[in-house]
Amino acid sequence: MAMEDKDIIQLFFDRNEQAIEETSMKYGNYCNSIAMNILKNRADAEECVADTYQKCWNSIPPNRPSVLRIFLGKITRNLSFNMYKRMNADKRGSGQLALILDELAEVISDESIEILRDNCKEKRDLAIIDLLFSTGMRVGELVNLNIDDIDLEGRECVVYGKGDKERRVYFDAKTKVHLKEYIENRIDENTALFVTLDAPYNRLKISGVEIRLRKLGRELNLERIHPHKFRRSMATRAIDKGMPIEQVQKILGHSQIDTTMQYAMVNQNNVKSAHQKYMS
Repeated sequence: MAMEDKDIIQLFFDRNEQAIEETSMKYGNYCNSIAMNILKNRADAEECVADTYQKCWNSIPPNRPSVLRIFLGKITRNLSFNMYKRMNADKRGSGQLALILDELAEVISDESIEILRDNCKEKRDLAIIDLLFSTGMRVGELVNLNIDDIDLEGRECVVYGKGDKERRVYFDAKTKVHLKEYIENRIDENTALFVTLDAPYNRLKISGVEIRLRKLGRELNLERIHPHKFRRSMATRAIDKGMPIEQVQKILGHSQIDTTMQYAMVNQNNVKSAHQKYMS
């Protein structure tokens, strides 16, 4: 039977090397899956996981993580990304992938997402949080959406990213329910998907979303809640659940990775299937 996190962490504080063994038994497969998904090489992944344990040993104490799994996952991701960047530094197009990796710097925990959802008093705000978290779209893409852009049955919509590039994004069943409730309870005639709460019900602006989310976060004592953090969180969650990084790249809407990086071409059906498999 796996040891409780608090007991493993105490072993670290006691400088007992059994801490590494217990960590490996409980979270070794989890850390290895993260590293393998990024590096696609077993030896490199094993090296990253070993480095994860060493970094954890050096970090605890003084740190006492509240959730050891999240703490280990973040270390493994960072080490794997750093190794990937080093190995691909001289390849054409690697700068595009760096943009994807940079999306994953700071995330909102699953617990914080649920706190935000549970404390939303407005159907609009709940729909915004779910749509940002489920799709990983940019806030600028969100505020430009119209009601007609949303395919509730297909759980997808088309957004226009940087340079007016069109791409399709996907959302989960929970987001579908909350979007449907919000749209059905609207009393205005504006075609925009998200509008102000008060008349004349204008299209919501980027600043309106940012102010609303930051205010909600502060009221709930959640650290630095802002729209882009939802995008990072979605990407991180996808990586952790095993979604191939090229699928994440496609969902985030970055430019195609250069063929010299030897990534397979990704068709849209595979992207939708990946979202349904890993994120729904």
